[in-house]
Amino acid sequence: MKRRIPATPRRNRRLTLAAENIAMAFRAIRSNKLRSSLTIAIIALGITSLVGILTAVSSMDATLRNAYSRMGAGIINIRSLYSMPAGMHRIRNQREISRAQAERFTDYYSTPATVSIFTTVLSGTRAEAGQRRTNPTTDVIATDGNYLKYNMLELSSGRGISSADVEGGRFYCILGDNVARTIFEAQDDPVGQTVHISGRSYIVIGVTAPVGNNAGGSMDDNILVPYTNALANLAASTPDFTIGILPEPSVSSETAATEAEMTFRAVRRLAPFDDADFRITRSEAVIEELNSTMRTLTIAAIVIGLVTLTGATVGLMNIMLVSVRERTREIGTRKALGAASKRIRAQFLMESVIIGQTGGLIGIVAGILIGNIIAAVMQASFIIPWLWMLLAIALCMAVGILSGYLPAKRAAALDPIECLRYE
Repeated sequence: MKRRIPATPRRNRRLTLAAENIAMAFRAIRSNKLRSSLTIAIIALGITSLVGILTAVSSMDATLRNAYSRMGAGIINIRSLYSMPAGMHRIRNQREISRAQAERFTDYYSTPATVSIFTTVLSGTRAEAGQRRTNPTTDVIATDGNYLKYNMLELSSGRGISSADVEGGRFYCILGDNVARTIFEAQDDPVGQTVHISGRSYIVIGVTAPVGNNAGGSMDDNILVPYTNALANLAASTPDFTIGILPEPSVSSETAATEAEMTFRAVRRLAPFDDADFRITRSEAVIEELNSTMRTLTIAAIVIGLVTLTGATVGLMNIMLVSVRERTREIGTRKALGAASKRIRAQFLMESVIIGQTGGLIGIVAGILIGNIIAAVMQASFIIPWLWMLLAIALCMAVGILSGYLPAKRAAALDPIECLRYE
């Protein structure tokens, strides 16, 4: 059994000196509350902006990546240019994708793939069952039997929409998990029950398994209805369909996308040199664009944080220099009583580091809270950015050391006799 080596007197003395330096640093900070508080606030502001933005970015990034990883690689969408935001390049004679065009595409497309057509017929509506109803956050999706497979959704109970349901325009629906939990008791099986949507009655044939939120909403809040029925009974305007393609594993995304473009150009009877009045997106391209956007936001957040912290560094250095001048007689007294220059230097350096770390800790807590509030508004998941927290702590340590080094060096170099004469 090894004997425990007792602490040496030198080690004890070092610990005592460190504790004394920390205690004296806190006393000095308390004696200059206003100046110290302002500096701490500036540092906290810089760290809050840095950690807050990076927390929100990391949260949205993780949520979007989770959504795309769940959907898988190779997903292809065909959408119209009809609803492009104002100010973006518009193609003349833009047209929505009609039901007939979407159906013709599914008939003509020959590449091995799962093809689904769908459109949102009601957005922000309510679903009711008995005395219970959802919040006005429910979307009704008009779709076909391939929608579940295309989105890689699973059913917790019941079945999916069949081709017979679509052909017959049946009053059937599939509820998202949140919708089912809201309008039915936990012990009740929603399958076979009746729900009311926009004054129409639908029989529940299935409930999707929970998938959680993504940055654009949640599929758990959706209701799926055969598109033939939805267009006849729920659609308030001309539908604009989306065509979703999930290629088979043996087919590359590029090949599937090329075939999809050629097929839909034929459906729309576009000449070879006509501009496409639709857009095709691949999940890989979306992920690449996401990576680029996240990198830009991360760099912007770091630049904003560094600029603010640079100002805080200068401010803290000035405060420490003022503190050295105000405490000149104190420094002279301590040196006259035998305090070494390195101990004087350590005291002022410790004071600067404590101010920096205090501001950093406040900024980290505020940044995480603000970042996650922003993420929650964007319907992204809660996250604690450990990497950025460590970066913030390191930056605050650097701010404290850089700000305190010159004042500490100047304090340590003061002549005790001149200090005692200082008025």
